Amino acid sequence: MEHDVTTLQTTAPDPGLLSRSATASYCTCYPGATVWLTGLPSSGKTTVARAAAGVLRQSGRRVEVLDGDELRSTLSGDLGFSREDRHRNVERTGRIAQVLARNGILALVPVIAPYADSRALVRALHRESRTEFLEIHVAAPVDVCAVRDVKGLYARRAAGQISGLTGVDAPYEEPLAPDLRIDSHTESVDRSVAALLALLAERGLA
Repeated sequence: MEHDVTTLQTTAPDPGLLSRSATASYCTCYPGATVWLTGLPSSGKTTVARAAAGVLRQSGRRVEVLDGDELRSTLSGDLGFSREDRHRNVERTGRIAQVLARNGILALVPVIAPYADSRALVRALHRESRTEFLEIHVAAPVDVCAVRDVKGLYARRAAGQISGLTGVDAPYEEPLAPDLRIDSHTESVDRSVAALLALLAERGLA
């Protein structure tokens, strides 16, 4: 009995793809970690996170910035701003960060996370998977944040258009023992980033 023999036809790989792969090298010298930047609205969390991410990427690190506002409009678009919903939002974000971190990515997370128990839960999730978690308090007085008012939240609160603004008519529980405190109202962005990078180096993460 004769059998048909099927020959697998292959094509040469795209040279451009190979060159792109060769140049897209990442530093795998350090483990992944989650760096959670907590603070009042307009305290400077996202500014510091994005600036630090830029520096780290220049050195070849794999970095993701999980921005709180972006996640609120996508992943947590179904949640409101009750205490329960805020806690759920932090847990969701924390679980995403933990998955990234345990796979070698440095996750920078500028999310308010106003309640200490929510942040403690995220830390515990990381501890369970033996993944590093750092809590950074980006601190600025509420009156300074209200002047900055990057997204106009303080103005809208003053006009009676919104309520439940963290630090104004909703609580913010400051970290009692953060891994790093950045006084963003007295320190420049460059100095804040330098302090964050020094902490990462101290912990063997950069």
